Amino acid sequence: MVAVSELARSSSASNSKTRVTSHALTSLVAALCVVLVSCTTRITPDAGGRVSGTVRRVVDGDTMHVSFGNRTEEIRLIGVDTPETMHPTKPVQCWGPEASSQTKTWLPKGTQVYILRDVEARDKYGRLLAYVYRSADNLFINKELVAGGWARPYPYEPNTSLQAVFAQAAYEAQTSNLGLWAHC
Repeated sequence: MVAVSELARSSSASNSKTRVTSHALTSLVAALCVVLVSCTTRITPDAGGRVSGTVRRVVDGDTMHVSFGNRTEEIRLIGVDTPETMHPTKPVQCWGPEASSQTKTWLPKGTQVYILRDVEARDKYGRLLAYVYRSADNLFINKELVAGGWARPYPYEPNTSLQAVFAQAAYEAQTSNLGLWAHC
């Protein structure tokens, strides 16, 4: 009789531990699902492919932080390259401070923008790749940086759908001796 009673208690304790372990595992899986869903929430474009956001901070001439609802993304402008000002291993380059200042002038904190993507969504650093437009007047930031001589075209496959637009803007800036074309 004692053996049966010990077995029943042991089995009961084992079932209790199994229930606790099962509950803990279920809780852990649920928590991971919440984390994974929040980390992989997609930014949904409108019918025209645009996603609206708010500028939080301009890092330099071709990089900024934009909020989309409660999520902030670091954005790298597609198709253009401004001289470096914040690179960890490169010195500040000619016309970099001017390019950075111009982007900050066009996109102060709180500016409403919309973005469009090309083929590839992110670069190797995890930054969202985008064409950025100021919502109030549809100013195309990527193109205007090149047109004013603050940036050079930077065609990088596969995001080259506007490569010809940037090349034409650069040609006109260079022949007009604007910005970096005059100073660097």
